[in-house]
Amino acid sequence: MTKYFLFILVGLLSIVSCVPTRQFQELKEKNEFTVTERDSLKSTNEYLTVKNTEMEAELEELKKRMGNLANERSGLKDSANFYKKQYKVFKTMYADLSDTQKSFEKGRDAETRRLLAELQVTKEDLQIQEDDLRALEASLIKKQIELEERDAILIALDSVLTQRRLELDLQSKKVKELEQVLHSKDSAVMALKNKITDALLGFENKGLTIQQRNGKVYVTMDEKLLFKSGRWDVDPKGQQAIKQIAGVLEINKDINIVVEGHTDDVPMQGSGDVKDNWDLSVKRATSIVKILLQNSSMEPSRVSAAGRGPYFPIDSAKTPEARAKNRRTEIILTPKLDELFQILETN
Repeated sequence: MTKYFLFILVGLLSIVSCVPTRQFQELKEKNEFTVTERDSLKSTNEYLTVKNTEMEAELEELKKRMGNLANERSGLKDSANFYKKQYKVFKTMYADLSDTQKSFEKGRDAETRRLLAELQVTKEDLQIQEDDLRALEASLIKKQIELEERDAILIALDSVLTQRRLELDLQSKKVKELEQVLHSKDSAVMALKNKITDALLGFENKGLTIQQRNGKVYVTMDEKLLFKSGRWDVDPKGQQAIKQIAGVLEINKDINIVVEGHTDDVPMQGSGDVKDNWDLSVKRATSIVKILLQNSSMEPSRVSAAGRGPYFPIDSAKTPEARAKNRRTEIILTPKLDELFQILETN
C-alpha cells in the first residue's frame, strides 16, 4: 500500500511540474474519491460475507428440521438440493462480483452501481429462497399433524374393530351353544315320540295319531276313543291310553304337558256347568288331566288344561267327516327350555 501511495506521489510530482495547480487538485480529489469508493465496497463486501454466513447457518438449520420429517423427506430432498445448487450459483456469482469489484477501483461509478444492483438482486433472491424453505417447513409440520391425527383415528378404529370381533366371537359361541341345546331338545323330542309310540302301539290307527311338529310331540285322540257325544267322562278304553301316556311322562320329568280340548262348530245347547262347545272342550281337557295325574308322582305344575272350543279346526269343511276330525283332544308335549332361556338371557 505504501509503495502504491509513493507511486502516486511521484506521479503527482511529475504532473505538478507540467500542469497547473488546479489540475493537480482535481486529480487529488479523484484519487481520494476512488479510495473512498474502494473502502465502501470493501465494507459492503464484508457485510455481505457476514450476511451470507448467517444465511448459510439458517439454511443448515432448516435442513436439519426437514430431516426430522421422515415421511416427507424423499419429496423435499430434490427441492433442497435444487435450492442448495442455486445458493452455490449465487455464491459463485457473489465471489465473481467481489473479484470484479477490485478492477473498478479507478472510479467506474456506473459499473459499480450495476454490480451493487446485482448484489441486491442476489440478496433478494436468497431471501425468496429462505421464505420458500420456511413455507415448506410449515407445510411439513401441518402434514405431520395430519398424519398423527390419522394415526389416532386408525388406533381408535382398531380398538372398535377388536371390540366388535370379541362381540362376534361371543355371539358365535352363544349360537353354537343354542344349536347344541336345540339339537339336544330335538333328539329328546324324537326319543319321546318313539317312547309314546311304543307305549300306544295298540291304539294307533284306532282314533289316535302321534306327530312331531315344531319341536313338540302331538298326541291326537279322536272323540270316539275318549268320549260319547256331548259327554266329558272318559271311556275305559280311552282311560287306558291316557294312563299309558302318563307312565311315559312320569319318567320323563323334563317335559311340559298341555291338554287341549277341541269341538266341532255345531252349536251345543246345554245346561248346568256345560252350556256350549267351549265349556265342553274345557271339561274334556280337565278330565284327561285328572286321569294323567291320578295315582302318579307327576308334578301337577307340569300339566295345563285348555279348552279351544270350535275355533282351531283341522278341517274347515262343513261335512260330517270334517267335523269328526275336529272333535278331538290333543296332548302336546314340549321339552323344558330352561337351559335355552338361560343362554338367551346371558346374551
